[in-house]
Amino acid sequence: MLKTRIIPTLLWKNFGLVKGISFDSTRRVGSVMPAIKVYNTRDVDELILLDIAATEEVREPDYDAIEEYAAECFIPLTVGGGVKNIEMIKNLLRAGADKVVINSAAYDDPHLISQAASRFGVQCVVASIDARCNSDGKYECYSHCGKHPRSIAPKEWAMKLEDLGAGEIIITSIDKDGTMSGYDLELIRQVANNVNIPVIASGGAGNYEDLYKAICEGNASAVAAASIFHFTEQTPYEAKKYLNKNNIPIRDSRIRNQ
Repeated sequence: MLKTRIIPTLLWKNFGLVKGISFDSTRRVGSVMPAIKVYNTRDVDELILLDIAATEEVREPDYDAIEEYAAECFIPLTVGGGVKNIEMIKNLLRAGADKVVINSAAYDDPHLISQAASRFGVQCVVASIDARCNSDGKYECYSHCGKHPRSIAPKEWAMKLEDLGAGEIIITSIDKDGTMSGYDLELIRQVANNVNIPVIASGGAGNYEDLYKAICEGNASAVAAASIFHFTEQTPYEAKKYLNKNNIPIRDSRIRNQ
């Protein structure tokens, strides 16, 4: 059985980190490099760094900055934001990213996923889905930081992304993002139950029980979170201890898995 990963998310906007609530990210909360150095010592399995301004500003990722961050990051680093073509993916991997997140560009050019998987390997390709529940009670995918509706259900898009060659999927609830009110378990479940690749739950974690529910009720393979680790005294290590106590296999040599 695959062991559950604990993955902090860093939202990077222009010169620093921000806190997002339902994809509205105006509150600055610090700098990237100090956060990376802290997480190097915090028992996390991976780190996700998302440049949330790149797509909106129609610019390429800041490869020089990413190279600096990657040089100081001693855990697997997943990088996303503004990725639109194979050249950008190549440059991010050369800069030190272990995986690359692709979101908005995949809707307009789905074969970017298959081209990336073919050239760099499926393990490098992380497809990201942002979704919300509309007034009719149905889930819909949104691109461009939650601004553009795409008229496709998350589970259908997830299945397409898997067919194209994505190695794993991040599913984020726009409505739950930054609220610390718990993940949208139904959204996670709809995606996880329709694909055979790992699904990372994102958006809404407020306590260790939320992480547990995302795995046991949402069927997620991993949990990504930001506010719970940035703004509370809860830690990735204690999260792993909680999950292990509740019979969830985790990655940590200091904690004996059940």
